[in-house]
Amino acid sequence: MKNIDKRNRLDESPFSYRISKDNTIFLDYENRQVKILKGKEANKFLERMEAADDDKAKQLIMAKITRNFKRGNEKSANSDKQNNFMGS
Repeated sequence: MKNIDKRNRLDESPFSYRISKDNTIFLDYENRQVKILKGKEANKFLERMEAADDDKAKQLIMAKITRNFKRGNEKSANSDKQNNFMGS
C-alpha cells in the first residue's frame, strides 16, 4: 500500500461512513457527505469493509469508491469540493 498512498493522506483517516436504518450508506470525506450507496452496491461495500485488514485498507476502499483520491481533491479540506461532487 506504500506505493498507493505516497503522501500518507490515508493515515489521517479523512473518510468515514454512516449506515441508516434502511441500509443506505453515506460516505463522508472530511465530514462532508460525498457519496450515497444503496442496495447491492451498499452490501458489496460492507462486505469489502469487513474483509479489510486495517483502518488504512478501509480508508483506501472508501477513497476508491468516492473517486476522490489521487486527483488532487484530497489536498485540502478548504478546496472547492462542491464543483467536484456536482459534476461541474
